[in-house]
Amino acid sequence: MTTNTPSNDAFAIDLPAVQMHVAKPDQPIIGKVVRSELCTLGGKKSAGIVRHVEIDISGTLMAGSFRAGQSFGIVTPGLDKNGKPHKVRLYSIASPTGGEDGSGNILATTVKRVHHELDEDHTLYDGVASNHICDRQIGDELRITGPNGKRFLLPARPAQHDYLFIATGTGVAPFRGMVRELLDSGIDRNVTLLMGSPYESDLLYHEDFVKLAQEHERFTYVTAISRQTVDGRPKEYVDGALNRIADNIKPSLLSGDLLVYVCGIAGMELGVLRTIATMLESDPEALAGYIDCDAETLADRDSWDRRMIHRAVKPTRRVFLEVY
Repeated sequence: MTTNTPSNDAFAIDLPAVQMHVAKPDQPIIGKVVRSELCTLGGKKSAGIVRHVEIDISGTLMAGSFRAGQSFGIVTPGLDKNGKPHKVRLYSIASPTGGEDGSGNILATTVKRVHHELDEDHTLYDGVASNHICDRQIGDELRITGPNGKRFLLPARPAQHDYLFIATGTGVAPFRGMVRELLDSGIDRNVTLLMGSPYESDLLYHEDFVKLAQEHERFTYVTAISRQTVDGRPKEYVDGALNRIADNIKPSLLSGDLLVYVCGIAGMELGVLRTIATMLESDPEALAGYIDCDAETLADRDSWDRRMIHRAVKPTRRVFLEVY
């Protein structure tokens, strides 16, 4: 996983203090699965198998110690092919800071079953940690470490900002918690979630987000479907959908109030940054609040590639990137 290193402090955002590594890999806490269900719109008919899993960590060091946006680790039992213990695998917390129960005793995550193919003989084998989590039944135990992460967080003063969350696949997990936390707080700010998936059936938590949009006037939920035409709308990636809603987003960008969070498959951030650059090209001062690049680089943005990010194309601290 790659997490951004902001380019400068000119647009620094105050972030809350967090606890880190209260449960270490050599001394994991024990959590118990209390809920596990498919969270794709198409259920069993979806191309991918993705589960929403809730874990009871009450009475442990982890209880009440995490914040929305952080991650936790899973210690899978057994040994790898080299006879060594499996490495800790990190998973985004999909809950608000108060957890699923409001008291920090139950955390959730979003897990996709992973299958790999060996190049030599094309044999499929299951990923270790993700399938271990998906296989757990209600009441089964998981060995947990963490929490991890101190940058991909909501700000310390959330009422000072508008929010744009852009996700693909299980990258929506931290935004499930962040969106709920913001809306439950009652702040009078614009919150937009843009969710991308290959097919409509692969959308995660879709019904929940539709309901939240119906209940909260200032929450906007937008989908981008890349391999299927839905309701006559062309196939598009998240950057295309961002361009489609540019008129709604641009005022917050121009004011500098908007915080942009991007989480999902590596490569998606390039299109997002390019689209923001196009939206703000005519206002260099506003653009500098989000992307630091010279005029020549900006003019040649159609030729940007991922190697340029954090070098010639530098996101500021108003942009939070977590891609994998």
